[in-house]
Amino acid sequence: MAAPVTPGHLTPNPLAPGDLSWGGLQGPPDTLPEPKQLPELIRLKRDGDRLSEGDIRGFVRAVMDGSAQGVQIGAMLMAIRLRGMDLEETVALTQALAKSGEQLEWPEAWRQQLVDKHSTGGVGDKVSLVLAPALAACGCKVPMISGRGLGHTGGTLDKLESIPGFTVIQSPEQMQSLLEQVGCCIVGQSKKLVPADGILYEARDVTATVDSLPLITASILSKKVVESLSALLVDVKFGAAALLPSQAEARELAGALVGVGAGLGLQVAAALTAMDNPLGRSVGHTLEVEEALLCMDGAGPPDLRDLVTRLGGTLLWLSRQAEDPAEGAARVAATLDDGSARDRFERMLATQGVDPWLARALCSGTPAQRRQLLPRAREQEELLAPADGTVELIRALPLARVLHELGAGRSRAGEPLRPAVGAELLVGVGQKLRRGTPWLRVHLDAPALSGPQRRALQGALVLSDRAPFTAPSPFAELILPPTDTQQ
Repeated sequence: MAAPVTPGHLTPNPLAPGDLSWGGLQGPPDTLPEPKQLPELIRLKRDGDRLSEGDIRGFVRAVMDGSAQGVQIGAMLMAIRLRGMDLEETVALTQALAKSGEQLEWPEAWRQQLVDKHSTGGVGDKVSLVLAPALAACGCKVPMISGRGLGHTGGTLDKLESIPGFTVIQSPEQMQSLLEQVGCCIVGQSKKLVPADGILYEARDVTATVDSLPLITASILSKKVVESLSALLVDVKFGAAALLPSQAEARELAGALVGVGAGLGLQVAAALTAMDNPLGRSVGHTLEVEEALLCMDGAGPPDLRDLVTRLGGTLLWLSRQAEDPAEGAARVAATLDDGSARDRFERMLATQGVDPWLARALCSGTPAQRRQLLPRAREQEELLAPADGTVELIRALPLARVLHELGAGRSRAGEPLRPAVGAELLVGVGQKLRRGTPWLRVHLDAPALSGPQRRALQGALVLSDRAPFTAPSPFAELILPPTDTQQ
């Protein structure tokens, strides 16, 4: 059954398209008020008051010039997390973050080709690794500014950095060269590109403010505003292992993204996708790179391929490069089957610092050969099914938490990761399983799993007595921008 499509809507006071000066709200004031001190701004938001555009610009300025102490940044983030922000505050925060660095400018001939996708984060979510080169193979330009792991979810940049030599920091000039040569790049927030968001992003990871809707919205869209896109698709995850537990909460965030995007003159759509089970069969940085390559071989888990083709097809349609999402999805699928997406991925690796020999070997080798080329964990441990049954669910959250403990995630900003730590699901949802059959293979650098870790992982496997079934697609709903913002 087709996923429902919901039109987006704007709350009052939208911005004029492309207006990044005063927010398109009331225009610049005749006289600038005396800027408030940071403790006063924190108190205002703590007490539930609304911050003005000038207040928000002042906070971001303090973050950038170093006058804001780490504890003050954390306090403001927590105040926003607890008290929220309205549309105008969120627009102002998005603008202030976007204007903290350079704006990217591209050749006029690229205008309709510039697209991007962003995910709110999930377990095993390696879609960006596949989708960016697949879209490039379809003729798009994809200047993807991505992020690192937040909480228990993995980060695209961390996954790519598990490939020896891959460099995520690229100047605007280097990004343009990448788009000219390859058609896509996946980069991080350098000091030139949205640097204020880079600081807040790391702080959110360690202050329990990852799930704040206005902070998520501003973080995502600030990185995209500077890209000068034709269309953006945000994959908003919901479920037990997502930042947002319910589809209703995901729909609320999606509405904010679509509405704020429209106010900024950016065409944003949002896909709501389920995140109760891990996406695909692999979790962990190098293991997910291997699985992304498998998808670009035209193989791999069906849920990963389904999401890549659906999201890519929607972007091709939104940017008027396909007649409808189905035609766009078919074009994306063709790039996976004919090897053209994998070829673009190889070129992106080589152009972003990976030794050309290694890039070629990774992209042309067998799965076994690829595993020899990437970091490998010291130990592997398999878990056995405790009973007969059909796999009803593989809970992604306890799996991610154990891997986080084993070194796949961060507890402090800037903490190093263990890229080879991860897990392979040896079974899929809907599959019949016999007692004593291996269902999970854990890759770890420790000598062995602890008793609590082993119990937590075994608790992630949920069996039922029903007949085997085909697992449903994680794609649940599509929320489109207002028609008057579509060019």
